[in-house]
Amino acid sequence: MAKCEICDKKVSFGIKLSHSHRRSNRAWKPNIKRVKAVVNGSTRRIYACTSCLRSGKVTRAM
Repeated sequence: MAKCEICDKKVSFGIKLSHSHRRSNRAWKPNIKRVKAVVNGSTRRIYACTSCLRSGKVTRAM
């Protein structure tokens, strides 16, 4: 469940390259937090990335 519900940021895949140039698959995961937020006037728990939380795209519920 590594997906932001605000900006749709999710896991991206690529290749890890060692010093000796041996290649293996790897994944870059976004920093996802489960937060209480106000969505359409009601409070619910959503998964949001920290960049959306910092930029103010998510209004936190207290």
